[in-house]
Amino acid sequence: MQTPRISASSYSNTAPLIWSFLYGRNHGKVEIILDNAPARSAELLARDRVDAALVPVIAYQMIDDVRLIPNVCVGATKKVRSVCLVTKGEDLADVRSVSLDISSKTSVALTKIIFREFLGFEPEWRDAEPNIDAMLASSDAALIIGDPALSIAECGLGNAERTGVEFDDQRSKIKNPRSNTQDHLRKFDLGELWHNYTGLGFVFAMWMTKKEACPIDFASARDEGLSHADEIAANYASEIGLSLDDMKRYLTENISYSVDESMREGMDLYFELATRHGLIDANKPLIFV
Repeated sequence: MQTPRISASSYSNTAPLIWSFLYGRNHGKVEIILDNAPARSAELLARDRVDAALVPVIAYQMIDDVRLIPNVCVGATKKVRSVCLVTKGEDLADVRSVSLDISSKTSVALTKIIFREFLGFEPEWRDAEPNIDAMLASSDAALIIGDPALSIAECGLGNAERTGVEFDDQRSKIKNPRSNTQDHLRKFDLGELWHNYTGLGFVFAMWMTKKEACPIDFASARDEGLSHADEIAANYASEIGLSLDDMKRYLTENISYSVDESMREGMDLYFELATRHGLIDANKPLIFV
């Protein structure tokens, strides 16, 4: 029997889902391909290069004959911390251009939904590499995802939380670790924005396959990975620039690895709005393995 091939991004928030395949009970049972860009895993699955992949959820609507692996995800019930819009101090209502980190199509579509559906206008979109200095040099706001976003969040940027119809102004002067200049920056957490406008959680990525049955127990692998959260946090904390406790809180409190009812409803609404705004061609029903 051929060894199954799977693919996932190498961000810290995927580590609990893939730890078992790298170091645990499932080590040697699969061939695993890791890449910084979640969109790369979607490409591999669409081209039948892997048997299953952890991909941005919007890829479900874009890949033919794909099925969802149930109950395992990378999501958030509220604040996610690692998917954010950053401005040079402006409120989102004043943003007229956005540089988009295109490595996750789910986050790009979510950003467009937030502006079109909730803020009621559309800025100019600019695809960009995930470099905060370059992105903000050419645009009013930047979409940053994954560990780069998490790193930025811990360097002094003030979160802007929605209260009523306005946003609290919590700005702070920081020294950007990727820059030699000091800037007034402002961060908007996309998971938090989504929850504030909809009252729902959000699913950013799920395991998917084109096969009718999947021999890999991804739920068991997740549980084993989460049992090693301390070890995983220690591996990433210094690299990202967080304290060990804060890294563990991110992995165990901000990120949700199981799909609860709020997150399932949030995924349904996300697909509905993506269809309404022309971000996907059709909202096909969810089919699970």
